Amino acid sequence: MKKTVLALAVAGLIGIPLASAQQKEVQVIHWWTSGGEAAALQVLKNDLQSQGVQWHDVPIAGGGGAQAMTTLRARVLAGDPPTASQMLGFDITDWAKQGVLKNLNSLAQKGDWAAKVPKALQAFDVYKGNWIAAPIDVHSTNWVWANKAVLAKAGVTSAPTTWDQYIADLEKVKKAGFIGLAVGGQSWQEATMFDGVVVSTGGPEFYKKAFIDLDQKALNSPTMLKAFERMSELHKFVDPNYANRDWNVATGMVINEKAGFQMMGDWALGEFNHAKKVPNKDFLCFRTPGTQGTVTYNSDVFVFFNVKDTAAQDQMAEDIMSPKVQAGFNQLKGAAPAELGTPSAGFNACGQKAISDLAYADKHGTLFGSMSQGYAVPPAIKNAFYDVIAREFNGEITPQAAVKQLADAAKAQY
Repeated sequence: MKKTVLALAVAGLIGIPLASAQQKEVQVIHWWTSGGEAAALQVLKNDLQSQGVQWHDVPIAGGGGAQAMTTLRARVLAGDPPTASQMLGFDITDWAKQGVLKNLNSLAQKGDWAAKVPKALQAFDVYKGNWIAAPIDVHSTNWVWANKAVLAKAGVTSAPTTWDQYIADLEKVKKAGFIGLAVGGQSWQEATMFDGVVVSTGGPEFYKKAFIDLDQKALNSPTMLKAFERMSELHKFVDPNYANRDWNVATGMVINEKAGFQMMGDWALGEFNHAKKVPNKDFLCFRTPGTQGTVTYNSDVFVFFNVKDTAAQDQMAEDIMSPKVQAGFNQLKGAAPAELGTPSAGFNACGQKAISDLAYADKHGTLFGSMSQGYAVPPAIKNAFYDVIAREFNGEITPQAAVKQLADAAKAQY
């Protein structure tokens, strides 16, 4: 009798778990370590675990993902790639060129990804006709977040819609004794603000010419000079302790009524959600004044490496692209689902705005890759831009010098 029970257990024919060696599992590198990010990722983890796929976490802190990519490179070179990794923009293309990523065509065809994913995203998710990435969200960078209680105390009654109104409101918040603008003094965060500033200053076509086409006339233009001057203007409203502050700490300053505004991608919404704050009651979310109708995006994707457990990879990729995970994940993360047409029921007001803004931008050709998040220019140019933007924002160089250095950086790397 004991032998029969054992045989049945091994065969998985009764409710006794199979040996761990037979279980599907994924080992995943990512940089989602803040409260809101971790809560969102748990949606995917739980869904996989409910289907018998064990998740082994490899979290690498750092909002821009640079540290995670360093760890990933070291592991791949050592012959020890993870099952999957979170990735952004041109990093996806660079890894695809090395021939180490799993082909997802069969899954994409089965799920009709080509009809559901915005075409702008497919420029990165598809390489030489092959799907090599599964996008889980569409974030955008041209957002502003504001604490309603702080604004009320400062006499600000509504979200600004023009740049001049925005500066006037920052002045009011500062005069009321609050920090006007919560900033994390890290170069990627300053570049994130610059995304919105450039669109606001020059419009969507100018942004495309400067940051996607790398047009030297645009980069050297009076419009770019004005954008840098606006960055200097914003610096007047930050507190003296902003250096090396993590982005979510700056978001916490707005949540906790220390600061009035933050210019940050909509991953900040995940922090407001995690803190149980309600849009239009506790905080406001609105596009950087002057950028309405335009979305500068980045999309978190997962790529899969050539490893033995392909069944687990397939399950993870299918789960990522399922309506259940797309909705549940992004309701917590603060982004729009990567699949157009995902129902907006269950999303709060900011999430619904993100979904409608994405659909509008996709339809009207105003969906552009974010320079700050690696979706407009390759890493070498992005990093050179980071350096120029950070030095100008921190007062180390003049706006005039920044314009020249930005153009020179593009020319040197192009």
